Amino acid sequence: MSEEPKKLHANEGIKTRSNYLRGTIAEGLADLSTGQLATDDLQLIKFHGTYQQDDRDIRGERRGKKLEKAYSFMIRIRVPGGVATPKQWLETDRMAHEYANGTIKLTTRQAFQFHGIIKTNLKQTIKEINQTAMDTIAACGDVNRNVMCNPNPHQSKFHAETLKLSQDISDHLTPATRAYHEIWLDGEKIETSQEEIEPIYGKTYLPRKFKIAVAVPPSNDVDIHANDLSFVAIVENGEIVGYNVAVGGGMGMTHGADDTFPRIADIIGFCTPEQAVDVSEKIVMVQRDYGNRVERKHARLKYTINDRSAEWFLGKVNEYLGYDLQPARDYTFESNGDRFGWVYGADGRSHYTLFVQGGRVLNTDDYKLMTGLREIAKVHDGDFRLTANQNLIIANVSAWSQAEIERLIKYYKMDKAGVESGLRRNSIACVALPTCALALTEAERYLPEVITKLEVVLEESGIRHDDIVIRMTGCPNGCGRPFLAEIGFVGRAPGKYNVYLGGGFAGNRLSKLYREAYPEDKLIELLTPIIQDYAKNRNEKERFGDFVIRAGYVEATVNGPDFHKNIKDEAFA
Repeated sequence: MSEEPKKLHANEGIKTRSNYLRGTIAEGLADLSTGQLATDDLQLIKFHGTYQQDDRDIRGERRGKKLEKAYSFMIRIRVPGGVATPKQWLETDRMAHEYANGTIKLTTRQAFQFHGIIKTNLKQTIKEINQTAMDTIAACGDVNRNVMCNPNPHQSKFHAETLKLSQDISDHLTPATRAYHEIWLDGEKIETSQEEIEPIYGKTYLPRKFKIAVAVPPSNDVDIHANDLSFVAIVENGEIVGYNVAVGGGMGMTHGADDTFPRIADIIGFCTPEQAVDVSEKIVMVQRDYGNRVERKHARLKYTINDRSAEWFLGKVNEYLGYDLQPARDYTFESNGDRFGWVYGADGRSHYTLFVQGGRVLNTDDYKLMTGLREIAKVHDGDFRLTANQNLIIANVSAWSQAEIERLIKYYKMDKAGVESGLRRNSIACVALPTCALALTEAERYLPEVITKLEVVLEESGIRHDDIVIRMTGCPNGCGRPFLAEIGFVGRAPGKYNVYLGGGFAGNRLSKLYREAYPEDKLIELLTPIIQDYAKNRNEKERFGDFVIRAGYVEATVNGPDFHKNIKDEAFA
């Protein structure tokens, strides 16, 4: 008796019925009786670069008044390689004030994000984003998302090549459906008897989201091990001769489900620069055909590879390519952080990397960051580069404009790179509350407070300026890549975090659970003796993540299935 086929996840049916991502989105936008969209359309709009959200801070108040939730939309602007022009920056600033909540979020995937856009402004905002030569298509959804690229301010001669590769991959893997243009840009609906075709994705696209990055050693600032697919540039004799291919990385997991886990990518081979786009296509197609479409929590490429093996996956990729990837070549990563302050390129242009707390560009009473960047964009003749660590590079500054940009940086108090602690400089936080529907705890609004308290301990221990990677997320989906941090906080329940230690400083090792569901008001007390121990007993040049493993606080973890510690539901007072 043959086994009955398992029922596909509901999202697969939504995609099948959607007429290539159209659904009833257009009709929902025209319905002014509500601020929300239909349930199925909430899945489909992700492919168009937007999520429906609501302000969770005022849910209870509105419920008490029998009002609909305060619905709004997040829009993610796709910026392949993270490079934007000054004009695009100014337009993004304008739209943030005209349509969103007056802020810009720089994401960990080198994209812009708006929050607080009401439904009646949604279409106009996306239309104006496209008028700036940017777009939102495939910024979310079960497709390849924004392709990241190492910003390389200190290796500028390689940046143009890796940026072009990231943009070429992004263009090649963009969905072919005309739905985006029809719904948001008033594109003409083409009537034909032939069914529309998605040549790479097919009618049901991918089982789950797909993330790609391009890195140039020794910097791993794009965290290749957190991506489904990465290309690691191999430089020989001053030229990029090709790329090592890394597959199967990913951060998300589910609390209480040991069959879900973050995973570090495997290096499976090497390709030439001319082969890279083809390799990206075929790897996406293997995942399209073999990824899990039954259980969505087990649908990422990391599980496809973990369940079958990297060797099996390489064989399939070679089969789809029609040629074999070459053996991987040697490379070394030294860090995954950003280099702050001024860096000078061989071409005579300079680059200034600016720390942006939590990636949130806004004005406060004592720090007019948004205004300062607006004024810089007015005189800047280079470009802006968003980093994967939520920071910003004012890049390709010409000799004639540098003096004015330097003046503006000082006038608006942006020159903090020398005074911020090493912990704060290496921090990442996801948005979390109040807008993310998945958040269990705070992240962006709370991590700065945690760091401020830890800075007292660092100062007393004499290591204020030592680089330590710290990250916080409001849920275990891992948008802020906490499972690669030396110190990671992941929301477990309101007011409680799982605490992880021991990630590799260069992003090459997973962290390990140290305390589960730990109260937020005891986090400083928990970490203080560990930091003091590190300051007193570390070896020369020993990183914090390496020390906590050597000192026995946690075990080293490289293999994804070994990530979970055997202390389930243990209570810590």
